[in-house]
Amino acid sequence: MLGMRRPGKWLVARYVGQFAFAGVVAVVIVGLATAIASRRVGEREAISEARTTTLIKAEGLVEPALTDGLVTGDDPAAQLRVTSIIGEDVLDATLIRVKLWTADGRILVSDEPRLVGTQFALDAAELAALSTGRIEAEVSDLAAPENRYERELGTKLLEVYLPVHTPTGIPLLFEAYYRYNVVQANGSRLWRSFAPIALGALIMLEVVQIPLAWSLARRLRQRLREREALLQRALESSEVERRQIASDLHDGVVQDLAGVAYALSARARRTDADEQSAELAATVRETIRSLRSLVIDLYPPNLREEGLESALRDLVDRAADGEARVELDAAGLRDPVPDRVAALIYRAAQEALRNALQHAGAGLIRVRAAAEGTYAVLEVSDDGRGFDAATLAAREAEGHVGLKALRGVVADGGGRVRIDSVPGAGTTLVVEVLLP
Repeated sequence: MLGMRRPGKWLVARYVGQFAFAGVVAVVIVGLATAIASRRVGEREAISEARTTTLIKAEGLVEPALTDGLVTGDDPAAQLRVTSIIGEDVLDATLIRVKLWTADGRILVSDEPRLVGTQFALDAAELAALSTGRIEAEVSDLAAPENRYERELGTKLLEVYLPVHTPTGIPLLFEAYYRYNVVQANGSRLWRSFAPIALGALIMLEVVQIPLAWSLARRLRQRLREREALLQRALESSEVERRQIASDLHDGVVQDLAGVAYALSARARRTDADEQSAELAATVRETIRSLRSLVIDLYPPNLREEGLESALRDLVDRAADGEARVELDAAGLRDPVPDRVAALIYRAAQEALRNALQHAGAGLIRVRAAAEGTYAVLEVSDDGRGFDAATLAAREAEGHVGLKALRGVVADGGGRVRIDSVPGAGTTLVVEVLLP
């Protein structure tokens, strides 16, 4: 197609590559989201398990050994018994510290003997657990004074506490400390369990979709080629039709009028001729000149044989017969210009010159044609009256659609049109067509 490049396999590969890259990004994003979600779920499960373990050990092992004398200090044997149970049956690799508190903040029993007998203020959550009987879990504040001996056990600990009671119902707070890295490890373990399934499914989906994307891209390329072929045939049909109309006018109407003009001229030279014959002959000759100009505009006879520069020069020479001075600069053209590109540039120059001569009131019109990089460029500028967007819209509403039609023709040919105009400062029209 005129000025356009056909989409090749590289284009299909690029589209499929973009699709595959987007799929990989999606897999990474979903994988990260799944990892974060799995770890959070795993941590919640581990915390729930720690709460359950604490409840079982507190109520099943420690609470049966409690006595009122442990609280009052009258039963040293009970303190030894509870301490022994904690050391032998409660503590393990993950549960590394236990404290048994009274409601006023005194530590009765602990596996850390330096804490026994010390007193600290219980916080609001601990007091609430004592009064409501709920089991709570939170990350330990190792900066708190009562946790000074836990700082050496790790940088982060999980603290679980719940109330237990003596036989007469005196409430005590059972507090257990777990290594938090075990909680995090449980989350990682859950992620590793889900990862092969989640990521495997996503990767399989990506693998299945890539051939589909390749097939769709190939179909798209085929449709683009078909569209290009249709546009090319339309342009070729238009060119053939213009050539046929030009030929019919030249060989038919123009020749007939030429015969009429000769006959009238001969009649005007007779002695008995009237003045009207001479006037009619002049009118017919002027009509013939107009028709021949129209024929050249429809299909310039030297565009293919002599090239674009020669055709533009003839066009400029005809335009210069009027009041405006018209200049051509075609030094930047690289011959040979492909026929279809040359035809499009020529038609754009025709329309631009026609508008400048008929509507701009210009004294000087400059036409420049050049090959710039991968584009053929036409620039037509004048020093006329110019116009604004409202004026252009009004002209099109009145039926002056030359520039609008030119935009459509150039766009169909794979090019673009830019018009810069300021009232009182002239107009510049630039046409760029991609070279094949």
